[in-house]
Amino acid sequence: MNIVGIIGAGTMGVGIAQVAATAGCKVVLFDANAPQIDKALSGLEKTLEKLAEKGKISREKASEIRNNIVKGEALQDLKDSDLVIEAIIENKEIKTKVFTELETYVSESCIIGSNTSSISITSLGAELKKPERFIGIHFFNPAPLMPLVEVIPSLLTEKTLAEKLYNLMKEWGKTPVIAKDIPGFIVNRIARPYYGEALRIVEENIAKPEQVDEAMKTLGNFKMGPFELMDLIGVDVNFAVTTTVYKDYFYDPKYKPSLLQQRMSEAKLHGRKTGKGFYDYSENAVKPEAQKNEALYQQIFLRIISMLINEAVEAKRLGVANDEDIELAMQKGVNYPKGLLEWGQEIGYSKISETLQSLYEEYQEERYRQSPLLRKI
Repeated sequence: MNIVGIIGAGTMGVGIAQVAATAGCKVVLFDANAPQIDKALSGLEKTLEKLAEKGKISREKASEIRNNIVKGEALQDLKDSDLVIEAIIENKEIKTKVFTELETYVSESCIIGSNTSSISITSLGAELKKPERFIGIHFFNPAPLMPLVEVIPSLLTEKTLAEKLYNLMKEWGKTPVIAKDIPGFIVNRIARPYYGEALRIVEENIAKPEQVDEAMKTLGNFKMGPFELMDLIGVDVNFAVTTTVYKDYFYDPKYKPSLLQQRMSEAKLHGRKTGKGFYDYSENAVKPEAQKNEALYQQIFLRIISMLINEAVEAKRLGVANDEDIELAMQKGVNYPKGLLEWGQEIGYSKISETLQSLYEEYQEERYRQSPLLRKI
């Protein structure tokens, strides 16, 4: 792939552009909001400067990366691309409109990809004249640092394309996995309970956000607790992904969004980007100290980890990806300290099963139903 077109000059778009340019590709970066491209490229120059200062890359490499990226004035400027990756707003109608226009400019052999994190690849590609050239290429934020890329063929994607993109992502220095086109793909499907169950625990006044975070970090060795992570991702973004997955699974109670998270989104308490979320990020704010309670921490950890392991086992049962890719995806995509299937073996699948059975009996909710495979392994 010599020429790569990127649509969308937000954080993800410019991050993917940096990855492609670092791999030696010529990149055309386009955004419908032209000033956003200048802003993104100016930010990239600062990033490259810092990397050169720290000795992570040479000054020559920094200027090579920057020179590999040019500004697209119009969508038509992507016409010579071998591959185009879209990284715009998570809205199916807007994305589809862009793809159908793009298809009128690019060559027959150009591959069109979407960086969507939760919209069906099949539904996005179905509107194209050549849906067989369309595929999901889902990077994780920040794209230059996070190794994982989910490659998602649709029902209409040409059979060899996933492997071709898998190999290309390896050439770009990434860790690719191939996923089925199901809501949330691998990571956003399996990771839902990390947020959902944490929110449930706080909504029910069982624990405070800082206690949940502390429990997951101390007992699970997670780098960030669920509430810290939601604040980093954006409470609104996390809520939007949960809502999409819930809707796309025909309102399966397992993925039911949180009212607390909805209210926080409505109040624009989006986390770090707005200065306040579950925690306060203003200049002199003091982070609340977690009130330690070992028994409570054990309860929190076991409840959340059981839900996560159950989700990984169900993904295995449904063939969402192979075992190795399920384990890789969670470690490389969301920095989990170990693979969930391995974790299930360590804790004991029977203990996970008992925990879920106990929650099911307590709440009488389908949310806590077990994967049929969990009872057998």
